[in-house]
Amino acid sequence: MIEDIQKDAGNRMHKSVDALHTNFKKIRTGRAHPSILDAVTVDYYGGQVPLNQVASVNVEDARTLSISPWEGSMVQKIEKAIMTSDLGLNPASAGNVIRVPMPMLTEETRKGYIKQARSEAENARVAVRNVRRDANGDFKSLLKDKEISEDEQRQGEEGIQKLTDKHIAEIDKALSSKEDDLLKV
Repeated sequence: MIEDIQKDAGNRMHKSVDALHTNFKKIRTGRAHPSILDAVTVDYYGGQVPLNQVASVNVEDARTLSISPWEGSMVQKIEKAIMTSDLGLNPASAGNVIRVPMPMLTEETRKGYIKQARSEAENARVAVRNVRRDANGDFKSLLKDKEISEDEQRQGEEGIQKLTDKHIAEIDKALSSKEDDLLKV
């Protein structure tokens, strides 16, 4: 029972860290990387589908992505989807290939992206702490129902705290890495 609560809490904390990594991919650095466009969805026969399901996204050079749609009719729809996304990118089409140049980051935009990254990291920390709170609440209710002893409750809470510390350290490491990435010129 205690192990089940700890396992569930560990899984939920891990999902919070994964969500942070996904959110960090959306914060662009000065370099071209296909994952920047992961959040872009395109209207495809009446439904919204991820860009990587209707085109191949490749890095042309350090500052340019090239997108090759699998259907020629998708060029305008893909351009429109990239422009309307909140990524601040301006695609240019040349026949059936769309090129997306990555604008240089100014000091001001770097600071803004670092601020956004710190906010995402804090949200992930809060999510991990909420999981800890839920798990500790489960332990307290088990103790109240006399299904576990006080010692078992304390051991369970200590295990949850270790999981929390581990995941918060992962979040801090990811944030540090992202900040370093953003500060590289």
